[in-house]
Amino acid sequence: MKKTVSSTRKYRLEMNDKILNSGFRDYNKFFALDNKAYVDGALPAKIKELMGLSASMVLRCNDCIFYHIDRAITEGATREELQEAFNISLIVGGSIVIPHLRYAFEVMDEVFNETAHSENE
Repeated sequence: MKKTVSSTRKYRLEMNDKILNSGFRDYNKFFALDNKAYVDGALPAKIKELMGLSASMVLRCNDCIFYHIDRAITEGATREELQEAFNISLIVGGSIVIPHLRYAFEVMDEVFNETAHSENE
């Protein structure tokens, strides 16, 4: 990964804060709606994050791929669950998803490595 997990998270938080405090309230409404979509409901948050991940891979959005992998792992997703979500993305999206599959593997490894490192401290 060109950026570290922590720097990507930091950038995302800083820019979201800038956007949400811009005074343009429609951004806040959309962000709230987006956030609400991924909380536990009839489907657990982990499953929703895996669904968001698959959609992001098919739509080829690396920023979104990072976010949903990070969140899915936070919600308890395993490597095997992530890989099954990756596979669904590949089946639905076809070969154009392969570069994003490479990126997803890289992110998955980085997030799991960071998580293991922080648990050992």
